[in-house]
Amino acid sequence: MADRWRIKSVEQSIADTDEPDTRLRKDLTWRDLTVFGVSVVIGAGIFTITASTAGDLTGPAISVSFVIAAVTCGLAALCYAEFASTVPVAGSAYTFSYATFGEFTAWIIGWDLILEFAVAAAVVAKGWSSYLGTVFGFSGGTVDLGPVTLDWGALLIIAVLCALLARGTKLSSNVSAVITAIKVTVVLLVVIVGAFYVKAANYTPFVPPAETGEASGSGIDQSVFSLLTGAEGSTYGVYGVLAGASIVFFAFIGFDIVATTAEETKNPQRDVPRGILFSLGIVTLLYVAVSVVLSGMVSYTELKSGPDGQANLASAFAANGVDWAATIISIGALAGLTTVVMVLLLGQIRVLFAMSRDGLLPHGLAKTSSHGTPVRITVVVGIVVALAASVFPIERLEEMVNVGTLFAFVLVSAGVIVLRRTRPDLQRGFRAPLVPVLPILSILACVWLMLNLTGLTWIRFAIWMVIGLVIYLLYGRRKSLLARRAAEASAR
Repeated sequence: MADRWRIKSVEQSIADTDEPDTRLRKDLTWRDLTVFGVSVVIGAGIFTITASTAGDLTGPAISVSFVIAAVTCGLAALCYAEFASTVPVAGSAYTFSYATFGEFTAWIIGWDLILEFAVAAAVVAKGWSSYLGTVFGFSGGTVDLGPVTLDWGALLIIAVLCALLARGTKLSSNVSAVITAIKVTVVLLVVIVGAFYVKAANYTPFVPPAETGEASGSGIDQSVFSLLTGAEGSTYGVYGVLAGASIVFFAFIGFDIVATTAEETKNPQRDVPRGILFSLGIVTLLYVAVSVVLSGMVSYTELKSGPDGQANLASAFAANGVDWAATIISIGALAGLTTVVMVLLLGQIRVLFAMSRDGLLPHGLAKTSSHGTPVRITVVVGIVVALAASVFPIERLEEMVNVGTLFAFVLVSAGVIVLRRTRPDLQRGFRAPLVPVLPILSILACVWLMLNLTGLTWIRFAIWMVIGLVIYLLYGRRKSLLARRAAEASAR
């Protein structure tokens, strides 16, 4: 059992990046990383989740929920920034865990990230397909084939983006920059136009009185916090605001993907921390601005979910007679989802690349092309995600993305504390402040948000982890490159 906790040194991780057959091209600057961060974080969430959460859980205090979620992400971001500047290697939390907690934990977090990125990419691709129909005036990118309903829109976007990623990360960044400029412009337009329709009366009461029982669910559909304490869930009130933070957290997911591109950055010690922190700062300002304007445009009671579905950002404009905004918002959402899918696929590919290069998955998958990209893994990821998004119905799996991300945040935050103690000699391009206090606060904030997810989500997460454990014991543990190096050393 002891060999499963073998640690891959930071020096060895960096040395492995120079292998000719698995070398990634260093093309990116901090501006490219900021674009990636903003492009993946600003997606359909800002256009849909803000209104529905305000109506169903928080009331006008939705902006406070966004701030709570942003603070949680900010604490984790500082930890990611230190790690990425210290270990500038592809793989993000997987690579960081390998250098601090050992191979077994690294596999667990790598398997967790595979779930996070794959499910998120599939869910967002299906959302892109539905918005495609909204923008161009048809029922959506699906066709009924009898036994299954093929989502050709999701299949199309995944195929195009994987082809783009295979051509090079710098090209992908340039395309992402153009599309991101479009969707940021739409968000700014929403804020500026919406500000003319703000009414002070809509901010009162800022935190509506709690209505217990409506959001608690029953059995495993309750939050883990409710299951453990027996407390009832609540709509509105302070607990509603906290529950809202667990939901709008989904809108922030993705900034950590910036860390997966550290190996492809020209000056990772300086540029990766900048990319992470700048992107998170930009999206936080935009999110809070949108939530404040939205809350002032209409009463939260008009945003409650009903038989016709959940409210979205366009609902607030329609209530004020600004119907043309719905089309603009749909275009912004379509552009937003395009780059979200692309960067999620990029993160998935880079994590699998790192795991394959370490031998925990077939090493041949890590071979890079003349464009400096792992084309084999790109093809595999494209096929798997396209199959999931275009054929299988994906419902109620968004929370799986949240629990996977938060779990990664916890390990990265704890890893900063461990690496500060075990390797104080390492050069750190960025140092998180107030260690160990800040990482501990990050861990507590993430655990709190995890406890607000349902018991069913945790059961699904546990099943996925058990599958990963079996694969590691049967394959990864024996094929590990680090294990083979240790065996060769002992044989000499």
